Amino acid sequence: MLNILQSLSKTIHLSIVLAILLFLGLFFGGSDWSFDRLFWSWLFRYFHVVSGIMWIGLLWYLNFVQIPSMPKLSDEQKPAVTKVIAPAVLFWFRWAALVTIVTGLIVATLQGYVHDAMILGIGSGGGKNTAIGIGMWLGLIMAFNVWFIIWPNQKKVLGIVDCPPDDKPKHMKTALIASRINTLFSLPMLLTMVVAQNLY
Repeated sequence: MLNILQSLSKTIHLSIVLAILLFLGLFFGGSDWSFDRLFWSWLFRYFHVVSGIMWIGLLWYLNFVQIPSMPKLSDEQKPAVTKVIAPAVLFWFRWAALVTIVTGLIVATLQGYVHDAMILGIGSGGGKNTAIGIGMWLGLIMAFNVWFIIWPNQKKVLGIVDCPPDDKPKHMKTALIASRINTLFSLPMLLTMVVAQNLY
């Protein structure tokens, strides 16, 4: 067991196997389960939550840990972050954002509220559609920031894309502001998602 836990890939594979076994036990141990719309909605909601945890977790890691820690590092230590850690974080960060958005839209479609939510419940009585719609729009804005503002600017800051050294501070500031906007939106977005599922 210790050998498994010393390897991230083995740990994740074991976690997936345990989740599948638990699912099979619950799925076939219960009654009236079938591969219907409810099943697919649940499955994509699960993927939505898992990818959302990774996305917001990495957003908070960047804003609460990495960015505030950079000025405290020596010049010798900074390349470890900019050349190794930050590119890996940004890889998982941007793909988790995309998967979160895609799976969320799939769930909304399967549940039949995607249109009403996207128009913020106008004409459909508000309530749940308004709440989930606000969350969806905040999530879309945040994902746009990740892919079209944060990532392109960070590629220049990290040297993945050529950029004049004098321009790097400007790109760093642009990426930071977009990241802070996402941090600002993160709690309201999560609130509306939870409200929509639990108060209506």
